[in-house]
Amino acid sequence: MLHAYQPADRHQDALRVEYLAFLDEHADAVWKAGPPEHLTASCLVLDETLERVLLTHHRRARMWFQFGGHLEPGDRSVRAAAEREATEESGVTGLRVTPMPVHLHRHALVGDFGRCREHLDVRYAATAPAGAEPHASAESLDVRWWPVDGLPEGYVEELSGLVSAARRAFG
Repeated sequence: MLHAYQPADRHQDALRVEYLAFLDEHADAVWKAGPPEHLTASCLVLDETLERVLLTHHRRARMWFQFGGHLEPGDRSVRAAAEREATEESGVTGLRVTPMPVHLHRHALVGDFGRCREHLDVRYAATAPAGAEPHASAESLDVRWWPVDGLPEGYVEELSGLVSAARRAFG
């Protein structure tokens, strides 16, 4: 999937190359039990008009994020993991997930994340069915729709780049 990913810019391409090199060095890099730095899958959910974004107020990080997390043994692919995480964490079924990632982001973790120190996040986008009503999971303090031009106070700065990439993916 990373070989087929077509980055939007040089920074995204550099991350793609970093991810591939990291995966070559660490055969277990897709698992939480692998190295403290590992691959994760996430999914930014938009409404059908692409004007609202569904975010989770993460219980551990205490910040607003897209849905996502670690790959699990039953996941058929990174994309499947991203879809599973988005569905589990949002309570929304019937998501239409992009076939390829829309964004990559490597970040150190802040907060209570145990032995996890850094995520090499592979980010997909999805649209929710019309009228979708989200429900927070145990991993979230809240799940809420936000206007794409009115993201919440305290959101992670790079979230705006992900929202732009997701909207571009859906045209």
